[in-house]
Amino acid sequence: MSVNSVDKTTKDRFAFGANWLSFLELVDEGRIDMAVTSLKEALGVSDLSGRTFLDIGCGSGLFSLAAHRLGARVHSFDFDAHSVAASAKLRSMFAPESAWIIERGSILDEAYTQSLGLHDVVYSWGVLHHTGAMWQAIEAASRLVAPNGLLYISIYNDQGLTSRLWWHVKRRYVQSGRISQRQFIRAFRAYFGLRGALARVVKRACGVEVPSAVRPRGMSARHDLIDWIGGFPFEVASPGEIFNVLRARGFELLYLKTLPGGHGCNEYVFARASDGPIC
Repeated sequence: MSVNSVDKTTKDRFAFGANWLSFLELVDEGRIDMAVTSLKEALGVSDLSGRTFLDIGCGSGLFSLAAHRLGARVHSFDFDAHSVAASAKLRSMFAPESAWIIERGSILDEAYTQSLGLHDVVYSWGVLHHTGAMWQAIEAASRLVAPNGLLYISIYNDQGLTSRLWWHVKRRYVQSGRISQRQFIRAFRAYFGLRGALARVVKRACGVEVPSAVRPRGMSARHDLIDWIGGFPFEVASPGEIFNVLRARGFELLYLKTLPGGHGCNEYVFARASDGPIC
């Protein structure tokens, strides 16, 4: 995950980019292949040749690279300068000769988004809920989808009271000094580690396969933990809310992956349903 925001939210905003720069040390062909596979499965395509791919809040750049590997013409942007640097570094490592565009920009900057044009695939995984203006950001992203194009977003699942408690944890984290932040990470690493260990014991006892240490989509448990604890601003939505908003804007739901009762992101792929203008 990364963040796109306007300057007014900078004071209480997590430094996503520094985390993604660290993540680059782990990126290899295996993780890239996992990212490619996850894109293909969600989008329902075998390749993206001849299509444009806009990555809103590109973070580490891993999924921009995955889209590039699938043949897309990729344009990535992020509000966080360190995320822009991370994506540029990843490009230099794995696609140095590509025409992949990477720049700094905000999904909440109307003048900037108007300059981007329309794209066949608009992708924003775990980003729009960190802008401080989630619904505005979702609307802005939807306006960038070309006729018959796809919008692939992931948004934090609304857990009711639990989500409200996490909001306070995350705000406290970003307002704390480095020593306190380290204590936050240690405490929640122990909490999630114990919970995960218990879950693995139960799965093995039931004969269920235990997944590998590499997380789905090629991500890293350690970096995802830091991203989760620190991810502020923080907003959530239920699948029904996302569906209703985008259906009203002329989109049809093609793919949905939910986390019933759990923390994390619900994933959505919508198709722009007509050649007419988005309302």
